[in-house]
Amino acid sequence: MNTNPQRLGAGLSSNAASRLQKIRVPSGFVLATAVLYFAEPTAASILLGLPVALIGAVFRALAAGVIKKDKVMTTAGVYGLTRNPLYFGSALLACGFAIISWNEIAAILLLFPFGVIYPAVIMREEKHLERLFPDQFRAYRERVPRFLPRLSGASPSSFSFDRYLDNREYNTALGFAGALIVLTFKYWLLRAPN
Repeated sequence: MNTNPQRLGAGLSSNAASRLQKIRVPSGFVLATAVLYFAEPTAASILLGLPVALIGAVFRALAAGVIKKDKVMTTAGVYGLTRNPLYFGSALLACGFAIISWNEIAAILLLFPFGVIYPAVIMREEKHLERLFPDQFRAYRERVPRFLPRLSGASPSSFSFDRYLDNREYNTALGFAGALIVLTFKYWLLRAPN
């Protein structure tokens, strides 16, 4: 199976990519419900998955506190490590919760969007940035990898908590906390005597 985001997203028409981008959030709620149903968390899975998910949430927060969508070509902070820190953070969140869920079906449901939906979304957004900031984006694309972060190269960022709030990244923090509470509660239910 080809998992190269550039190749996967390149085969979709602009309309198909647009539809995928629009359904990714609503479909996430449906997938989350199914994941919570299938999940079989254990103490070990929670301890293993929680740090991975937490790093993903922090990565997203650091990105959201810097980005000024469609106004400025953001290249500072975690944007110096990867061109898509929000999606990379989301992928880590999904991996962390896949581990926490400790169920193959739940894990597939969590990770599936990153092989199908997100490559097309990333390609569409990169084309959009190239239209808005042609020279800046081309130079940025040459220096910084699309998805997997490089280990060095982050420049100091001007993180702003107000920007974090304006970008509504608190929704990720709330979703993270809610999912962790529900999965921990399910763990306690599963280990309770019948």
